[in-house]
Amino acid sequence: MTTKTPSISCTAKNWRRKDTRSTPLTQLKIINPDLIILDINMPGINGIDVLRQIKEINSSLPVILSSAYQEFKQDLATWASDEYIVKSSNLDELKAAVKKHLA
Repeated sequence: MTTKTPSISCTAKNWRRKDTRSTPLTQLKIINPDLIILDINMPGINGIDVLRQIKEINSSLPVILSSAYQEFKQDLATWASDEYIVKSSNLDELKAAVKKHLA
């Protein structure tokens, strides 16, 4: 039986560094995660732009957009994501989406 190592979790705040060579997108090539959960509105960065860049690096990598804003769901740019989840205190929908894409 093989055990899968859990992916590393990081937030945009973790990457506020002077070393511009190491960014979440450059680390994406090194870490090779199984799944990304991405917010749209983040301090200093637009999640929709990040989504586009992620898909350019690895188009088969599942990306779940999670946002507090329902109106972004109709934005054509968000359609590149594999799921769009409106944030809620009930995490059942997000958990189901994660399970679906990691199965």
